[in-house]
Amino acid sequence: MRGCETRPAPSRRRDLSRYGRRVLTRRIEDYALIGDCETAALVGADGSIDWLCWPRFDSAACFACLIGQPENGRWLLAPEGEAETTRRYCPDTMILETTFRNRQGVVKIVDFMPLRDEASNLVRIVEGLAGNVDMVMHLAPRFDYGRLRPWTRGDDQRSVEALVGPDALTLWTDVPVSCADGTIKTRFTTSTGSKAAFVLAYRGSHLPAPRPIDPHAARDATEDFWRKWASRCRYEGRWRDAVVRSYLTLKALTYRPTGGIVAAPTTSLPEKPGGIRNWDYRYCWLRDATMTLMALMDAGYYDEAAAWRDWLLRAVAGNPERMQIVYGLAGEQRLTEWNAEWLDGYRGSRPVTVGNAAFEQHQNDIFGEVADALHQARAGGLRHSDVEWEIEKGLLRHLERAWPKPDQGIWESRGPLRLFTHSKVMAWVAFDRAVHDADRYGLPGPVDRWRALRKTIHAEICSRGFDPELGSFVRSYGSKCLDASLLMIPLVGFLPPDDPRVLGTVRAIRQRLTVNGLLLRYDPERSDDGLPGQEGAFFACNFWLADNLILGGRREDGLALFERLLSLRNDVGLLSEECDPATGRMLGNFPQALSHLALVQTAKNLVDTHGPAARRAEG
Repeated sequence: MRGCETRPAPSRRRDLSRYGRRVLTRRIEDYALIGDCETAALVGADGSIDWLCWPRFDSAACFACLIGQPENGRWLLAPEGEAETTRRYCPDTMILETTFRNRQGVVKIVDFMPLRDEASNLVRIVEGLAGNVDMVMHLAPRFDYGRLRPWTRGDDQRSVEALVGPDALTLWTDVPVSCADGTIKTRFTTSTGSKAAFVLAYRGSHLPAPRPIDPHAARDATEDFWRKWASRCRYEGRWRDAVVRSYLTLKALTYRPTGGIVAAPTTSLPEKPGGIRNWDYRYCWLRDATMTLMALMDAGYYDEAAAWRDWLLRAVAGNPERMQIVYGLAGEQRLTEWNAEWLDGYRGSRPVTVGNAAFEQHQNDIFGEVADALHQARAGGLRHSDVEWEIEKGLLRHLERAWPKPDQGIWESRGPLRLFTHSKVMAWVAFDRAVHDADRYGLPGPVDRWRALRKTIHAEICSRGFDPELGSFVRSYGSKCLDASLLMIPLVGFLPPDDPRVLGTVRAIRQRLTVNGLLLRYDPERSDDGLPGQEGAFFACNFWLADNLILGGRREDGLALFERLLSLRNDVGLLSEECDPATGRMLGNFPQALSHLALVQTAKNLVDTHGPAARRAEG
C-alpha cells in the first residue's frame, strides 16, 4: 500500500450522542470527497455527509449542513457517544474508509458512489471489526439547499422513499428504520464480522423507483474502475502518491457527460471565516484550461484531455465578443448569482452564494488561456481540425481590438477596471501561440500581423508594467501593488526565468506578499478590488512560486516550499483553495481543482528538467 493512501487521520474524538445537532466546530480539512463523476459528496470525519447536490455538481443541495445547520440536511452514520476516528482512501480509489474506536469496539464505514447506470447511488457499508458497537443512523434530506423537507413513506422498514417537487430519494437498508417528519432514523449494534449496508438512490420524482443495487458488488466494481484509471497515470516520480491522489480528485471533479471540470464541488466556503468572500465554484473556468490540458496529457490521460479540449471549443464557439471566463458543466452561459438567505453559512460566513456573477465579467487573459490550451493540445498530439483553428482565429480577431482595454483581471476583481499586467501578458501569449502554430503546422492566417502585435504588446508590458524603482513588474499599469499572477511571466515564456526583471519580481513578491512562509495572491489592504476583508494563502500561487524557483536554478528552495505545501494537505491528501498562513487551517472551496493541478505540475517540474513549466515557457 502507498504512503499517502494509508496515512491515518489524526485521531479525533467525536461525541455523537446528540446526533440531531453539531457538537464540534466543523473544519474544512475534516472532510473527504466521494463522487461518481457527475456529482460529489463531502463526508466528515465524524461520519456525517454534510454536502451533496443531486443530480449534478451544480444542482440544488439535498445535504446543506456544510453551509448551514444539521436541519438543512445531512446523513449521519456513526457510533453513539464518543469515538476516536482514523480514515483513508482505499489505495488508488475514491472509496473512503473511516474507522471508529470506542470502549465498545471497532467499526468501519465504507463510503462511495458507484458510476451511474440506472440511477445515481450513494452507498454506505458498516463493518464490525471488534466488539459490539452501538450505531446511530440519521438521514435528513432537505432539498433546495436545505429549504424543503420531503414527504417520506415506506412499505416496509427496509425501504423508504423521500420526495418533494421534482426530486426523490429511495433508501434501501439491511436494518429496520423508521421515518417521520421527513427524517429517517435507526439504531443498531454491530458485532465482529457483521456488515450492514445502506444504499441511497436519486431520481426525478416523476420516474419509477430504480432497482436496488447490490452494494457489495457495486463496491468491487467501483474499486476496479478507480484502480484501473489510476494505473494509467504515467508519473513515476518521488511523489507518486500525492500526484495520483490529485489526479483521482481531478477525475472525480469531471462531469463525465460533457468533459467539463468544476473548480470545486462546493459553494460559499469562505476565504476568511465570518467574511463575505464566499463564492460558488461548481462551474468550469477557462483560466484553468492550459494547466488542465497539460496535466492530463502528461499523465497519459488523453481521452480526458480530448474531452476537456472539446468542452472548451463548444463553450467558446460563437461570438468572441461574448466569450465568458466561466461556464456551466455543459457550457451553459447564464450563471445568475443569488443568495440563499435561509442558510447561516459556514461558521457564520454570509452571504451563501449560488451562481457566479463573474460570468458577466470581462477578462482579456482568457483569450491567452484558450489559445495556449489549443496550442498545447496540438503539441501533445491531440487530433485537431479546421474548425478548431477557425474558432481560434475568430478569438484573435476580437483580441486585436480588445487587448489594450482595461478588464477585471484573473482574480475577478469587483472594483474598477484596470490595465492588469497579467491580462496583457496573456494577450501576448495568444498571439505568440498562434504564430508558433501557424509556422509549425502550416495553418493559414495573418501571421505577420500577429507577429507585429506580439512585439507591440511585449514592448508595452516591459515599459508600463515594470516599475524600475521596485525592480519588479506590478499588478497593473501605474500601480505600486504586487500580484502573485506576475509569477506566470516566466512560466508562459514571456521572459526567461533568469532575466533580472523576473528575478526582481520573484524577490519582491516573496518579500511583500509572504506571511509565515506562504504567499498571498495580493495585498488586500492595497488591492482596491472592491471587496472588503482578507483572505488566506492561495495554494496555486505557492506552487507557481516553487516553479519559478525551480526554473530560476533554486531547486532546493523550490523543493522546500513544495514539501511544505504537501504537509498542508489534509489526512486523505486533499487541498482547498487557500489556507490560513498562521494556523494552516484550510479556507475556500474544497477540494480545489486548481490547487491539485498546480501540485502535479510542480511535482513534475522537480523530477524533469524539461517538465511542464519549461515546455510551456518554450511556447
